[in-house]
Amino acid sequence: MVNKHKLYSITLVSAAMILMLVNIVSAASFTYIANSNDNTVSVMDTSTNNVVATVSVGNNPVGLAVTPDGTAVYVANSGDNTVSVINSATNTVVATVPVGNGPFDVAVTPDGTTVYVANSGDSTVSVINIATNNTVTATVSVGNNPVGLAVTPDGTAVYVANSGDNTVSVINSATNTVVATVPVGNQPYAVSVTQDGTSVDVANGDGTVSVIDTATYTVT
Repeated sequence: MVNKHKLYSITLVSAAMILMLVNIVSAASFTYIANSNDNTVSVMDTSTNNVVATVSVGNNPVGLAVTPDGTAVYVANSGDNTVSVINSATNTVVATVPVGNGPFDVAVTPDGTTVYVANSGDSTVSVINIATNNTVTATVSVGNNPVGLAVTPDGTAVYVANSGDNTVSVINSATNTVVATVPVGNQPYAVSVTQDGTSVDVANGDGTVSVIDTATYTVT
């Protein structure tokens, strides 16, 4: 089982820094930390390492993602099956979106239009349309117990780590359908796509990393 009480932090940087595809800490950057035990998100100013705000969200927040323009933070609340949307300018929750059972991780497409949510409890991925007031426009069935996901840099595919059946589901973002299922190591729980989009690294609970070729959907 994945420890749902681990802390997830995502650094929010300016849009220009995101386009550079490098992680640069500046005076204007903040880190968001999900506190699963007290249902809050801490906002830390990385220039001072001080917490500048504490935002109340849903029950048992575990995963976060920041939109590319830095205006919003999406928080997966595994305890009440919702996603909280935080306005980064005011550090307030501006929307609460019902999703599947046990949402665990969140990813935003590079164009900032869509949010994907891995629902560990019902083996689905919820698709949130940001432009339509954060409504769920599709629900995609994937492997057993999805706990991690990542979007390719071109936004065409979403890779989902299914810890319950040792696979990675590949979702076509244009159709929101699964186009491949890739066997990997035991209990995969985290996914990362290379900057050129040619390969995907999958962290497995058996102490290994599986490397998937995105052109062939095979472990190389």
